Amino acid sequence: MVKKLFKNAYAFLIYFFLYAPIAVMIVLSFNASRSRTKWGGFTLDWYKALVDDEAVFDALSNTIWIAVFSALISTVIAIMANPDIVTGVSLMILFIFFGISRGFVSMLLAHITFNVPYVVMSILPKLKQMDKNIYEAALDLGAKPHEAFFKIILPQIMPGVITGMILAFTLSIDDFIISFFTTGAGVSNLSIYIYSMTKRGISPELYALSTIMFFAVLTLLLVVNFRLSLVGKKEEK
Repeated sequence: MVKKLFKNAYAFLIYFFLYAPIAVMIVLSFNASRSRTKWGGFTLDWYKALVDDEAVFDALSNTIWIAVFSALISTVIAIMANPDIVTGVSLMILFIFFGISRGFVSMLLAHITFNVPYVVMSILPKLKQMDKNIYEAALDLGAKPHEAFFKIILPQIMPGVITGMILAFTLSIDDFIISFFTTGAGVSNLSIYIYSMTKRGISPELYALSTIMFFAVLTLLLVVNFRLSLVGKKEEK
């Protein structure tokens, strides 16, 4: 009994420290005062100001486009790639060798590169669960290689593909270190933009933006998990 209570208390503390900052951020996004220690009343002004802030929307636009493109491209590469080769590629040598200037393209390439192994690891379990003879059986029955892949293999590994794509998307949005070292002047994502604002004080508008992004990503994850659970139940039947 005591051991169970200790485990529950420990789990509660972990979840508290994980989600308390998010809860505080959400509350501050509705705080009329700029102070992080004083409640000035409920307001939506920071959400209104967010719409008029072009710098934030430029950073948000870069973040979303890089996250979407890197998730899609890394997923396509991961379906075909060998993870040992992918992880052996050096980003810095690659950019220097090809003379790629640092900016949107270099950041996108960096995100694709570090996302590919995560997508591969999401797809591999589904590949191992498949019957190894399915592909050859499809070819024996007259299917062409690309037909066998798209009609037989891809539907079998689709849950892993979707999971990997979402993981790549969220990792891309969350990344700061790789983005910081691979971007150039005039190009920033939200993590870099927020970091630059810490020197002069974070605007409550960013609390509003972070709140919107948190619920958007949470909704996406819930919808995908619900869909995957329905697919799993159909497969069991």
